Formats: sequence, C-alpha cells, structure tokens
Amino acid sequence: NTFKLKDGRFRLDIRKTFFTMRVVKHLNRLLREVVDAPSLKTFKAGLDGALSNLI
Repeated sequence: NTFKLKDGRFRLDIRKTFFTMRVVKHLNRLLREVVDAPSLKTFKAGLDGALSNLI
C-alpha cells in the first residue's frame, strides 16, 4: 500500500513492546483495496476482515 508506516529503531528494548510499534507491521500488510477504501465504512469492513485472520 502507499501509506506504509516506518517502524523506529530503538536502543532500549522497552520501546519495542509499545502498542504502536507492534501494530505497524500489521497495518503495512493491509491490502491496497482496504487502504484506498472510498469510505470509512468500507475501510472498517476491510480492516475487520484483515484483522480477523490474525486471531
């Protein structure tokens, strides 16, 4: 997708366990159709589908 987030590099291991750092790799794996959704409702439906595969 065109909206990829960058994950930071940290000297301390504690920052690697922050919620935002753990979520970046999953958000970057979203399909282009989900990221470029025309509406919030469509984005939420695609996000639910993508995240349900992780559980």
